[in-house]
Amino acid sequence: MATATATRPAPHKDGGPAKARRAFRPRTLVVTACAWLLAAVFLAPYLEMVVTALRPKEELRDRTYLPGKLEWANFVDVWKESELGQNLQVTLLVAGGATLLVLLVSLPAAYYTARMRYRGRKLFLLLVLVTQMFQPTALLVGLYREFHELDMLNSVWTLILTNAAFNLAFAVWILTAYISSIPPELEEAAMVDGTSRFGAMIKVTLPLALPGVVTAVIFTFITSWNEFVMGLTLTTEPEKQPLTVGINNFIGNYTVQWNYLFAASVVAIVPVIVLFAFIERHVVSGLTAGSVK
Repeated sequence: MATATATRPAPHKDGGPAKARRAFRPRTLVVTACAWLLAAVFLAPYLEMVVTALRPKEELRDRTYLPGKLEWANFVDVWKESELGQNLQVTLLVAGGATLLVLLVSLPAAYYTARMRYRGRKLFLLLVLVTQMFQPTALLVGLYREFHELDMLNSVWTLILTNAAFNLAFAVWILTAYISSIPPELEEAAMVDGTSRFGAMIKVTLPLALPGVVTAVIFTFITSWNEFVMGLTLTTEPEKQPLTVGINNFIGNYTVQWNYLFAASVVAIVPVIVLFAFIERHVVSGLTAGSVK
């Protein structure tokens, strides 16, 4: 008895249905155009900042958008004639130290809060959330008097401690939510195989909570990098001030050095761009994708 075999039709040389699916629809074109327009709106201030940073001093009041010549010497002058290099070093130490300190404290606290059902757990989380409502300026006078009595003004450690303290609550909150979403059975399986609870946290939970860790790192680093009020109040020596305060020094009582101001601003955003380039891929990664079968 002969059997008929089903055969698939040969694909068309021009791509057939696949090519039709790839064709742009009017709605896709509109959404794409709106996305590019929105990106241009957000990028325009940064482009203006770069253009002004490269503008010669005699062309600062010109209405032309592009300068007649590019004055690359602005970056050299702002580096030599100011404390920008030392300000950048202070900011790197403060942002990096505050981020590291926040992770060292928030990870154990978030893990214990997510895994243990102790008395007062909900009250603790509520207090963590309430601390986010306090503005740093409300505590400014008390912090200044405290660090003055401890003789810790004009110290990098002072800025690290204050920035870590103000960002710790958010890190504990976001990491607790991430760790609570990870099935505890994964840790139990690891402990059955002979791993301790600490080892299960390091080898199992922490890699799965990487998106939450990255979120805490980004928030803490960016907030510490952009902090201004504490740096202005707790540091008075120019070489010990953070970058945000150092950039503000280009604004005088009667004149503003716009070319140097924007040149320093360009230098200030480069480390942040580098940070995002390295950790951006972790932000969109799945939380527990592929861990449970």
